[in-house]
Amino acid sequence: MSTAKSNAARQLLGEIAPKLAELNDKVLFGDVWERPQLSKRDRSLITCAALVAMGKTEQMSTHFPRALGNGVTQEELVEMITHMAFYAGWPSAVSAALKAREVFAEQK
Repeated sequence: MSTAKSNAARQLLGEIAPKLAELNDKVLFGDVWERPQLSKRDRSLITCAALVAMGKTEQMSTHFPRALGNGVTQEELVEMITHMAFYAGWPSAVSAALKAREVFAEQK
C-alpha cells in the first residue's frame, strides 16, 4: 500500500476511529486490494459501481480519481454510471454523474 493512501486514512480516521484507520490500511489496502485475482483497475471499477449503487457520493470523491489512476477511463466510468442507473436507480446514477463531472474537472 502506498504511504499516501495510508496517510490519507490516518488523517481522515485516525483521531476519531484509529482501529478503523488501521483496518483500512492493513486489511483493505494492504491485503484485499493486493490480491492478484483482480487487477486494481477492475477492483476500482467494482468499487465505484458499489458506491453508485449505495448512493455514496462522498466516497466517490476519493474512489473516482483512484479509478482513473488505476486505468479506468472517463468514458468507462460514465458508462458504468449509465449502466448502474438501471440497477441502482436513476437518482443514484444522476448524483454519480454529477460527482464524475466534478472529479473530471479537477483532473484538468
